[in-house]
Amino acid sequence: MPKIQIIERYYIRNLARQRLNSGYYTPEHTYHITGIKQLTKIHNNPARYNIAQFEKSVPKPEQAPDDIGREVAFAGRSNAGKSSALNRLTCQKSLARISKTPGRTQHLVFFRLDDERRLVDLPGYGFAKVPDKVKREWALSLEKYLQERQSLQGLILLMDVRHPLTDFDQKMLEWCLHSNMPVHILLTKADKLKRGAAQNTLLKVKRELAELANVSVQLFSSLKGTGLEEAQSVLDQWLDFPVK
Repeated sequence: MPKIQIIERYYIRNLARQRLNSGYYTPEHTYHITGIKQLTKIHNNPARYNIAQFEKSVPKPEQAPDDIGREVAFAGRSNAGKSSALNRLTCQKSLARISKTPGRTQHLVFFRLDDERRLVDLPGYGFAKVPDKVKREWALSLEKYLQERQSLQGLILLMDVRHPLTDFDQKMLEWCLHSNMPVHILLTKADKLKRGAAQNTLLKVKRELAELANVSVQLFSSLKGTGLEEAQSVLDQWLDFPVK
């Protein structure tokens, strides 16, 4: 093979890997372009999440879709990387809008997977530049949704691995425990720390929450895909997807 073709092929494959890691391509798309079969095995992303699509955005829980089926909600401080995580988990570039101004999501946003299953993006909280009255209304809406929504099967709580267990995080855990709601914590932006430091934070958070029932924790990176399969496995269980 001519040297120029070898260089070109190498460049295309590495570009495809980068775009796969960023969520630009699905694994199947990348395989079609590069013929690298192992990418599908390494970066598992079930088709059931790829098909997520916007269903409805509402300011109050009572305006939500019919309370039937099963749904999983995502919550976190405004800078915890919630939108990026949703996009990574569904392998879509802009399912959840990523804003340069934290706290722009002020509604409950529902994404449809099928007739019986949904993902829900809850309002970010913490750095939002809104009046205190609006923040109090958000808090009341979140509490009402978490405690009264019958189709809600669990909460994915996102925390920046560099700043876990903030006051808001603790409050969310209290609400969920009061409602006997399972919680799975994603310690996001794991790529921002060295492996050892990230693992130490994971162990520390696990120790602090060891006595809480129905709470699990993992590391996650939207950029590199760290923890993707583990998080999707939790979703599979809560949404009652058949095991493949």
